[in-house]
Amino acid sequence: MAAVQADTQTALAAVSPDSSFSFKVLTVNIHKGFTFFNRKFILPELREAVRNVGADVVFLQEVTGSHIKHADKIDNYPDTPHYEFLADTIWPEFAYGRNAVYTNGDHGNALLSKFSIVRFENHDVSISGPERRGLLHCELRIPGYRVNVHAICVHLGLIEAHRIQQMEMLCDLVHSIIPAHAPVVVAGDFNDWRVRAHALLERGAGLHEIFVQANGQAARTFPARKPLLRLDRIYVRNAVGHSPIVLPIRPWSHLSDHAPLAAEIEL
Repeated sequence: MAAVQADTQTALAAVSPDSSFSFKVLTVNIHKGFTFFNRKFILPELREAVRNVGADVVFLQEVTGSHIKHADKIDNYPDTPHYEFLADTIWPEFAYGRNAVYTNGDHGNALLSKFSIVRFENHDVSISGPERRGLLHCELRIPGYRVNVHAICVHLGLIEAHRIQQMEMLCDLVHSIIPAHAPVVVAGDFNDWRVRAHALLERGAGLHEIFVQANGQAARTFPARKPLLRLDRIYVRNAVGHSPIVLPIRPWSHLSDHAPLAAEIEL
């Protein structure tokens, strides 16, 4: 009996931090660095706005990896992929999941982090048809914390039947790859205008949406200038969300068609 108790205490020590730890997250769909209808390239202005939030981990959707024609036609188009341009000197670690590939370039999801990304993988969850979608799964090492945090950047499909299948794939990913005791943060553009994700992700993966926990419902985020639909989310497991906010209309409604979300995550 004493040996069993000792083994249990050792296991608990291996997964428990010495004290609680909080970090700030931000999620935003950046529409490839352009305003509505691609009228103006605003990635430099967007970089300043993202910096001003002061997030430790940033979940980005619709991020351009490369585009040959834009690089030739736009004077202030960066020489580096957009996720590197946004990370700059603020977020030393970043990961990119290329989802859509076309003649002139590619785009996908990205994650910027002030913590070490010890590994990452982009999981293809595309269903039949032209839409290409992925789940960018990053494992973050938090200083002084004994269990790595798993961050998954999400951009789901426009067709509901596809989204349901993609959410089931997300649940399978959480169950099959991530340890049961590890903290998980899933954030991004779910395109879930009928609000089906909450029950499915709670039942299938133990994920809880932090705006629902704080306010009773997900935040309205689309369209950014007058949000009506609750498309963007931050879900957690083995963590607690604090102070979730929808970022102000100014300057964000000029920078994205989705209102960004931010929150403190406590481990």
